[in-house]
Amino acid sequence: MSKRVLLLRCALLSSVATFTASCSAIDKLALIGQEPPLSPVSNPTTEPGYKPVQMPMPTPQPVTFNPNSLWRNGSRAFFKDQRAHQVGDILTVRVNVNDTAQFQDQTQVSRTATQDNEITNFLGAQRLNNPAKALLPGAIITADSNSQSNANGSINRTDQLVTNVAAVVTQLLPNGNMVIEGKQEIRLNSEMRILLVAGVVRPEDIESDNTIDLPKVAEARVAYGGKGTLSSIQPPPWGNQAANIILPF
Repeated sequence: MSKRVLLLRCALLSSVATFTASCSAIDKLALIGQEPPLSPVSNPTTEPGYKPVQMPMPTPQPVTFNPNSLWRNGSRAFFKDQRAHQVGDILTVRVNVNDTAQFQDQTQVSRTATQDNEITNFLGAQRLNNPAKALLPGAIITADSNSQSNANGSINRTDQLVTNVAAVVTQLLPNGNMVIEGKQEIRLNSEMRILLVAGVVRPEDIESDNTIDLPKVAEARVAYGGKGTLSSIQPPPWGNQAANIILPF
């Protein structure tokens, strides 16, 4: 790609961005003194980017009609328990996490060792002259060691999360337990908050209003985070993260 073509593309992109910003400013100036208009009611299936939702569904049951009967197979009974019991059903998980953890460890190790091995009369050294005694060893092995280690550590953490999220039954286990998963997204301005709850529940633990508490969910997985402008600014740049992993000091 030549330099001239690159400059033309950059100029075109700059012009488009300037025009878009100008149109947005003109629209804001036109709304001075007026209330923000509401969006018209439209068919969401005709919006660009629309995709139909595909959820796990139970195996369809054949519908049969019995003579002189008001009910048919596969329909919900009037007096039947309406709590979640099969794939595709929905139940509400009450998330109330209020954990406080405090740990404090202290370790202190001190060790001193001295070793001295000496032969007082090595091959008749007392009978030899001074020059010979200077060449003969006095102490065979002399070693001193002193080690000391002090370590202190403490953890003081408080976590709190109170919310409700609707989960869908995605799998029915052979023993009757159900695998559930629920996801909730909340967008406020340019920040997206995401809550994910998954785990295994027993039908007996589901209350009459089709809700279940998080402590009764086995293998519970709860993830609460976000993405957006604030989430991209708060963590350190990826260069610093890579340097912290690679550099040994």
